[in-house]
Amino acid sequence: MNLSDYDRNQLLTPRRGSVRVVLDTDTYNEIDDQFALVQMMLSPERLDVEAIYAAPFHNHRSDGPGHGMDLSYDEILRLLNRLNMSPDGLVHKGVREYVGLAKVAQNAPAVDDLIARARAGSPAKPLYVIAIAAISNVASAILKAPDIIDKIVVIWLGGHVLEWPNTEEFNLKQDVGGAQVLFDSGVAVIMVPCMGVTSHLHSSVPEIERYIEPCGEIGAFLAMRFKEYNDVHKGWTKEIWDMAAVAWLLDDTWAPSITVASPVLTDNVTWSVDNSRHQIRYVNQINRDKIMQDFIAKLEAFSRC
Repeated sequence: MNLSDYDRNQLLTPRRGSVRVVLDTDTYNEIDDQFALVQMMLSPERLDVEAIYAAPFHNHRSDGPGHGMDLSYDEILRLLNRLNMSPDGLVHKGVREYVGLAKVAQNAPAVDDLIARARAGSPAKPLYVIAIAAISNVASAILKAPDIIDKIVVIWLGGHVLEWPNTEEFNLKQDVGGAQVLFDSGVAVIMVPCMGVTSHLHSSVPEIERYIEPCGEIGAFLAMRFKEYNDVHKGWTKEIWDMAAVAWLLDDTWAPSITVASPVLTDNVTWSVDNSRHQIRYVNQINRDKIMQDFIAKLEAFSRC
């Protein structure tokens, strides 16, 4: 399906009021997906969360992408339990393999659910897909059902800034073919780069212990995940950059952006530029303090801490 420049621009324009949202997350891979998920779930006045998808990942914490997806699914359940929220009908397992350079759509409950929810929307009321993992679930949905691209907006935290010498960022390099599908499909994309932009979104153990840990079971759990990530806490801060993708949807002034030509992602995992390509929205800075202040305020209100 071809999306006109005008229609894509309408989808890329930030909207006010309540919006339909799904989250695609490799929650067990790191510690920042957990913070992003909690901030999303504690923002019901703005975000109408319809589904959460477990995404694949493969590193030292998993035996393979499918195992990573299973671990992420279990972590989503742990978070929702501590938020006193039911996972029934909300959480779906994702693909077990990447789309890859062959660009083969993978099957999973999450893929089918995303297609169904996208088709239930419209260009006037699109489904916002917050993706903070390898883009395999989303790319599979686009490959299987290209008709959905005029009904979704994909906010993807993936890749580094376009000026970086490479874009070997974890989410992107896990599934280069999937990322190529995303940038080549013409779908409305809000790109949230890592190094150079969201790499400024950090927190420290003192901040976490002072403002997060006292806030009930969920605060204690988030603090545990944060502190166990590193044995050395003195002079140490940890990026929690996945929060930036949720933040753009909560208030786009917290993650200012511009429109640029969709980058060309090479098989060598570098960016190339072709200014004749369709436009995407590109986040080029973040307001770290506004994002954290919003998160802390919502956590305190939820836990009455």
